Amino acid sequence: MLYACITLVGMIVVGLIAGIMYYNSVETPNPNAEFQTANTTLYYRDGESLLGTLAVQNRVPLAFADMPTSMTDAVVATEDRTFWTNSGISVPGIVRAGVNVVRGRSVQSGSTLTQQYVKTLYLTRDQTMRRKVTEMALAVKMTRNYPKQQILEGYLNTVYFGRGAYGLQSAAKAYFAIDAKELTVPQAAVLAAVLRGPALYDPADEDNVGRLRERYNYVLRSMVATEALTQAEADLYLDRLPEFPEIKKSDRYGGPTGFLMHMVQNELESLAGLTEAEIAGGGLTVITTFDRAMQRAAVSSAQKYTKQAAATRKKDASELHAAIASVQVGTGEVLALYGGPNFVENSRNWATTARPTGSTFKAFAFIAGMRSGAGLNTTLAGNSVKVGNQTIHNAGRAQYGQVSLLSATQRSINTAFIDLVLKTPDGPNQVIKAAVDAGARQNKTWEAVPYIPLGKAEVSPLDMASAYATFANEGMAVAAHVVMEVRDATGAVIYTANPAKSQTINSRICRDLTYALQSVVDSGTGVAARELGYPTAGKTGTDGRAQGGTDAAWFVGYTKQISTAVMYVAGSSGTADLDPYAPAGYSSFNGGGFPAQTWADYMKVAMKGLPKRDFSPPAYMNGGRPVETPTDEPTDEPTDEPTDVPTDEPTDGPSVTPTAIPPATLPPTETPTTTPT
Repeated sequence: MLYACITLVGMIVVGLIAGIMYYNSVETPNPNAEFQTANTTLYYRDGESLLGTLAVQNRVPLAFADMPTSMTDAVVATEDRTFWTNSGISVPGIVRAGVNVVRGRSVQSGSTLTQQYVKTLYLTRDQTMRRKVTEMALAVKMTRNYPKQQILEGYLNTVYFGRGAYGLQSAAKAYFAIDAKELTVPQAAVLAAVLRGPALYDPADEDNVGRLRERYNYVLRSMVATEALTQAEADLYLDRLPEFPEIKKSDRYGGPTGFLMHMVQNELESLAGLTEAEIAGGGLTVITTFDRAMQRAAVSSAQKYTKQAAATRKKDASELHAAIASVQVGTGEVLALYGGPNFVENSRNWATTARPTGSTFKAFAFIAGMRSGAGLNTTLAGNSVKVGNQTIHNAGRAQYGQVSLLSATQRSINTAFIDLVLKTPDGPNQVIKAAVDAGARQNKTWEAVPYIPLGKAEVSPLDMASAYATFANEGMAVAAHVVMEVRDATGAVIYTANPAKSQTINSRICRDLTYALQSVVDSGTGVAARELGYPTAGKTGTDGRAQGGTDAAWFVGYTKQISTAVMYVAGSSGTADLDPYAPAGYSSFNGGGFPAQTWADYMKVAMKGLPKRDFSPPAYMNGGRPVETPTDEPTDEPTDEPTDVPTDEPTDGPSVTPTAIPPATLPPTETPTTTPT
């Protein structure tokens, strides 16, 4: 301990001497002329086509005399109570920095407001002693050369408040839609609070409100401590956040591209470790994973079939939502994504919103079954099955007798998959494990029940595209991501994507699954995708509701190169009935119809110019070759016949426009079932 103290004192002395010498060599920048943030520019994966500008600098300078005392008092009380009297640096802060060095920690300390200003001028990310010494030298020199009012004015005109707002005037507009001079004490306290970290305290995110309230109360108590407020005045505001008016989002996020930009910004923070201020004004160049031609095709396909579905029944197209997520197999790069028509008008991203998956979830039951010894020729019950005290029937109480796993997958026979789960040790939990291993993220809707493969479990289209990409990649899961590379203002590469990769599923199981899913496209419920003209595997999915109707309809499919998920939902929250948008002549909206057609339409562009690559042949795990092979003959024609029990599970079946697939060649329907209530 004594040695450490001696070392610390020595370091402080040496540091002060070095600091004095360094001080004389540092030139004080002009705080008003030197501070210029640069826009962060996003590019498509080619590195040349512009995707968008993530943040346009938004600053309206104010003179110190025009800044309300409520704001200046709040900032000084919260950030630096000795601001008006200190020399620009904090001696206790220097000591803390020295202690951190001795303990092997990063160089961090409680900076003064002037130090924060200096650091903001240069937007440096370094946590080094050299940068800290430079920061302190400039802070002292700035304090000697400029009045305190001018320093505080410069700080409040340059600091980033979030929402693209630099400086106090822009922040007042961005959070409260007023001029800075009109800020009340509570409003000023909020702005002082968000300075600590806009991403953590912006009330636009409901998860931030609790943190903001605590920080807001701290600001008010600090103002009492500096006598800027009396305790009685503070008591009027404590725990009472001001009202936040709805602020119109920047037009730069308009259209479908806004969803991509928002995703990129989130990934820059979460994976690249960049701060919001650095992203907004650091002059970064970001190469995204999005392909320009594929993105245009995703927008075109989603909007074309949304309009077609709505026009068929003369419905409002704005209440029908198509989502597309397309991932490159083997890299996890998101090539295209359609989350909605306009991010500014509705920021809900349907491509990242989890909704019931219907029978697309059966693929995970297939994996669970094969892990426990099932094979393509395993015999399953195609007739009604018992689950506890409930008997579960297929649509119209159809009976299929004994069927193989291959045939059950091709025709999506629900009772057969329930039988598969019942025959698998700890079946429901093993299905969940298989889904997680593939890349889907679990949530509270994933109930460990025998009928879990029928798709009440909710997953987002992006996660489903990523999970099915794992199948195409023969069990090697690769994390989906939207950023390839980031360069700083000098052109230096500061981040390169390195997504997590792991062999989570046996490659031989994935080969058998792909073989079975190819039969779905070749002669099963997903034949609408067959027109792509490439070797394709995929699965339809339709989630039905107990009271009748359809909650969600899917098609998820892949080639050797690209995995794409398409989902349709209706209503503002995506929980309304899809059936009013069913094609003319059909009573239900199913995965084999518009979703599969949307998928094929998009994939024609996505696959253009790519070589045809065959999937690996099936491995015939656990029992050799199948005893029955897929047939081209429909085995379960679409039916509108209602069941006399609640239909709480998927009612997958083709729902296609007459012009796309004539009724005479409709594929087999996915057979609805009932579940316990």
